[in-house]
Amino acid sequence: MKILIVEDDPSLREVMASALKKEGHTVESAEDFHSASEKLELYSYDCILLDIMLPGGSGLELLSLVKKKDTKANVIIISAKDSIDDKVSGLELGADDYLAKPFHLAELSARIRSVARRSRMNGDFSLKSGNVVLEPETGRVYVDGRQVELLKKEFSILEYFIQRPGHLVDKAVLAEAIWGDHIDQTDDFQFLYAQMKNLRRKLQDAGADIEIKAVYGFGYKLVEKQEQPGRQASRADKGQ
Repeated sequence: MKILIVEDDPSLREVMASALKKEGHTVESAEDFHSASEKLELYSYDCILLDIMLPGGSGLELLSLVKKKDTKANVIIISAKDSIDDKVSGLELGADDYLAKPFHLAELSARIRSVARRSRMNGDFSLKSGNVVLEPETGRVYVDGRQVELLKKEFSILEYFIQRPGHLVDKAVLAEAIWGDHIDQTDDFQFLYAQMKNLRRKLQDAGADIEIKAVYGFGYKLVEKQEQPGRQASRADKGQ
């Protein structure tokens, strides 16, 4: 999951970022209204942890910007101002939850998982494509019911594509989504190619009926595998 922390307290910001990174999330941060608005304009996130009291502006203004952008990001307001008015205003503007300072990191993680669950359809929290099932909460992937061992970045790449079936994804957009906005500083995507090569091999070896197809000169797309003519003929023979 890609998370943006908007918090002006540097020590709290660092503690939150460190804890969430250890859980396997891609984490970015902003310390004021201006830097947060820039990031929200340029990048997309799965979850935004948003302080209300910020240098340069209000977190509620940022919340309005997020909702106007029509993003699917979950927003959790985090503020020392535990007033009913702030809580009501945030929820009415579209926030998914409200967490008052001080809080335990375990509760923060639980709230993030909770809003992610609520945003999924029909109470089924797994992601499915073909015979592949991905469980975001456990970090496990199954192909035809058999678990496939993936590294954290491989898992994140597969999760990204399963949520965007058939979408053509630019390699730079994919790299930024998985590794964070600091990826803008490089024009070498060898790290991405290596992770993608391993992931595609593992899916093929496991017998997945989906594949992440390379689109020359652009990026990648998650598609269903096309049946080979020999396989189709074999099935036809069996039916005779």
